[in-house]
Amino acid sequence: MLPVLAVLTAIELGSGLVLDTFEGTLLQYPTLLVLVPVTIGMAGNLGSILASRLSTAVHLGLVSFSPADDRLGGNAVATVGLALTVFPLVGAGAWLLQTLLGGARLPPGTVVAVATVSGVTLAVLAVLVTTVTTYAAYRFELDPDDVVIPVVTNVCDVLGVLVLFGVVRLLV
Repeated sequence: MLPVLAVLTAIELGSGLVLDTFEGTLLQYPTLLVLVPVTIGMAGNLGSILASRLSTAVHLGLVSFSPADDRLGGNAVATVGLALTVFPLVGAGAWLLQTLLGGARLPPGTVVAVATVSGVTLAVLAVLVTTVTTYAAYRFELDPDDVVIPVVTNVCDVLGVLVLFGVVRLLV
């Protein structure tokens, strides 16, 4: 696991550098600053939940990694559905919190839209990353319980920063 963790550490450093490039935008719109840790954390959580479910299915021999696999497809749809319900609430909560603290400069609809589009995009990416990582662990005869969750959470952290600021560029 040491080589995997070393690579993941370098990836996380890249995420911090990307976050640093958007410092001006974050200071201009403090509500977005509230969204950063929540969005990154939720993306990792969604990926971890899916990774846990897929790892269990691999151990039990219940998943085939075929596009027609109902268990795989059902878990993917559930992950995206969870994002569709959670991320609008995250956006509304971020706007409400920033309003109570006295610094909301973006309208609530914009904040909810940024959170929702970011969340759904991250959920789709988390499904892809988790499925590919679980499959790779299976093919290389590694224990998915040991490999998949660290990879997925770290990659989703980086993707969270990139997707959030990509959506901000499009919607704000």
